[in-house]
Order: sequence, then C-alpha cells, then structure tokens
Amino acid sequence: MLATGNLPNNYTFSFVLRACLHLSALADGRKLHAQIAKLGWESYDFVQNELIHMYATCGCVDSARRVFDQSLHRDVISWTAMVHGYAVSARIEEARELFDKMPERNAVSWSAMMTGYVQAEMFREALALFTEMQRAGTQPNHAGVVGALTACAFLGALDQGRWIHAYVERKKMELDRILGTALIDMYAKCGCIQTALQRQANEITFICVLTSCSRVGLVAEGKNIFDSMSTAHGIEPGVEHYGCLVDLLGRSGLLAEAATTVREMPMEPDAYVLGALLNSCRIHGNVELAKETVESLEELGLDHGGVYVLLSNMYASANRWQHVAEVRKGMESKRVRKVPGCSMIEVDGVACEFVAGDSAHHLNDEILSTLKIMDTQLKVSSAEGGAEIAESWRELVNKPID
Repeated sequence: MLATGNLPNNYTFSFVLRACLHLSALADGRKLHAQIAKLGWESYDFVQNELIHMYATCGCVDSARRVFDQSLHRDVISWTAMVHGYAVSARIEEARELFDKMPERNAVSWSAMMTGYVQAEMFREALALFTEMQRAGTQPNHAGVVGALTACAFLGALDQGRWIHAYVERKKMELDRILGTALIDMYAKCGCIQTALQRQANEITFICVLTSCSRVGLVAEGKNIFDSMSTAHGIEPGVEHYGCLVDLLGRSGLLAEAATTVREMPMEPDAYVLGALLNSCRIHGNVELAKETVESLEELGLDHGGVYVLLSNMYASANRWQHVAEVRKGMESKRVRKVPGCSMIEVDGVACEFVAGDSAHHLNDEILSTLKIMDTQLKVSSAEGGAEIAESWRELVNKPID
C-alpha cells in the first residue's frame, strides 16, 4: 500500500498492530508506532488500545503504560489490556493496583486478573477474586471458570470446585477441551477419581486420573488405565504418563517394577519420572536405588536442594553418617538450599496453608491443642488394640520439622 503511494489511516493501523500482536512482532510494532505518531493517528482510541495490547502482550509493559498514561479516553479495553500485561509479566501487585482503580470492569477484566493470580501460583487470591466477581454481579466467562477450577485443583478446594461445576452445567457452558480438562484435573487432584473418569478422555485426562490412582493406592486400576490408553483410546503414553505409572508402582512398594519401567521407557526419563522414583525410595527406605536416581538427576542437571536433603535424610535413617556428611558437603560446595515445604487443607470451603516450621498461624494454639487431644485418644485406642495406628500417629505428631 505504501509503495503505491496510499497512506494508512487509523483503521489500517488497528489491523496491522493486531497482526504484530499475534506474531509477537515487537520490532515491526515499534516501527508502526513511529508511523502512527508521524501521521497523527496516535490519539484515536482503538489505535491506542491496539498499541497498549501489542506492547503488553509482547512483554513491553512499561511502553504499554506510557501509551496508557497519555491516553485521554481510556475505556475498559485499554484498562484490561494493561492489567493483562502486568499479570503475564508477573508484576502481580501492579496489576492488582491498576485493577482496583478501574472505573468499569467486565468479565474479561476479572478473568485477566484471576489468570494472573493462577499463573503466579497465588491460588487463594484467585478464588477470593472469583468470589468477589460474583458479589459484584459479573458472570464469569470461560477463562474465569477455567482459572477458578485450576485454583481449586491446587488448593484441594473440592466444595468450591463442585459449585463451579454446577454453575457450568446451569449456564450450559460448552464443555470444550480446556474446560473439560480443568474439571477433570480438579476432581482428580481432590481425590474424586470416579467423577474424573466420567468426563471425556484425552492425554491430560489420563495424567489426572493416574495421579489420583497413585495417591490412593489403586495399583491394579491404575495399571489397567495406563494399558488402556493405547489399546482402547488410541493415545500413546508420553513421558508424563510414565512418570505417573512409576509413582503409582513406587508408592505401593513395587520399587523393582518401578525401576524396570524407568529403564524400559521408550524415551529418556525426565525430572518428574526420576523424582517419582526417588520419592518412592524415600517412602520405602531403598537407599541404594535412591543414590542411583540422584546420580541420574545430576546428569540431567536437575539436582536441586530438595533432592540432596531427601538423600541425606535417607542416609541418616540408615545410620550412614559418613554419607550424610558427604551429601551436606556437596550441598555447601554447590550452594544449594532447601525451600521450606507447605501443606494445604480445606476447612468449611476455605483453603488453609501451613508452612513447615511456621508457628504464625492465627489458630496455632488450637491446632496444637487438638493434636495433643488426638494423641491422647490414640493412646487409649492403643490399649484397646489399635497399637500400630496409634504409634504411627504419634511418630507423625512428634516428628521434628526441618
């Protein structure tokens, strides 16, 4: 068009900027911005919106913000584009600050902020925002529902997940691949295997269901489901599915079969597969296999702090103190540190988080008191024939937190 002597107008630029956005062609987008300024189209609303969206999506949030601040007629689209830009750039606090200032919000705005929380693994905040959105009278869209279900899955918030499922059915939302997988993932991670199996089957479905079989010890069922992938569904298992199978076998004490599965995989094992085998070694105290697995992780460059701590603890349990010292010395030389773990539990529909070694929970005294009461009750049950269960529980309660 330029070669024929025809000049672009505001509509032209809105389309070519959108093309740059989809292609992540930032350099071309900047050239177009220069032409827009030169030809005087920079003040048009939809041109500004496309510039903001293009810069934000391409990761240039500060450039997007400069255009946004210069805009005299900001609408919900421009505000949402900026929130989305901050969110995908992991600048969550700035995204929320801007979100709170929005004079008007729609379902896309809420979903952009919620998706940002989920991507940042701030799942509690995502669910809180989902609840706030409903109180504001905004109906969640497809992306918002998927984000909320993802948060429920990671938090184990089954009650809220079921409510969202009911909402999906009540609103007759299309159960496409993305939404269907989010539902399966939520039910599977919350332990509702049968419900998860009732949904449609794809690669992600099998990962979710196999993971749940592993958590509750359904070995025969899990192996049958794994075998049915190719025979009944025409889906070739990938490395993630093999990782689930190794975890299933290892957790159940079938370490030899798990190790054989790793060796006979049609592809190279990754961190998840080897991590599953290592965790199973920890559960069942197989130090030698654990050492071999750690060596394999080192070859892949995946020897993070948690791996060394786990191996060190296993050596300590076996009274192999010389090996403990060697592992700890290796950690010091490589300057690796163990990140504190955390657990979550849903109580009356609210997900509560507990960090290892943290006593700052506002119900800490009540929690410790309840544990002591349970320990006392288990001592009584021990005298009545429940010795093995009681002793296991006491070991758990009295175990020091490292």
